[in-house]
Amino acid sequence: MATRLGEKLKSLRKDKGLTLEKLAELSGLSKSYIWELENRESQRPSAEKLNALGKVLGVDSVFFIEDDIRAPEQRHLDAAFYRDYQDLEAEDKERLRKIMETFKKS
Repeated sequence: MATRLGEKLKSLRKDKGLTLEKLAELSGLSKSYIWELENRESQRPSAEKLNALGKVLGVDSVFFIEDDIRAPEQRHLDAAFYRDYQDLEAEDKERLRKIMETFKKS
């Protein structure tokens, strides 16, 4: 029986058009482990593994552990955006800052 975590994971994976195999490859986790997360109870992934999955699926890992939330909220997406921003090279951050300044002026 799938858990809420499993339901969220499977839903996001399918929304992104990813197979179990592709999500495993992109997250650095095994296909069988992700299948177990999606389909079995009592799976308690580490924060590191949830972060890896959240990074690939475009959400903050907090989304996975909030049982009362079924779909990512804006705050989950914003946190994921900020996390991705932090990983950018300095040159790319500067380009993004300039784009954001353009939006602020309009």
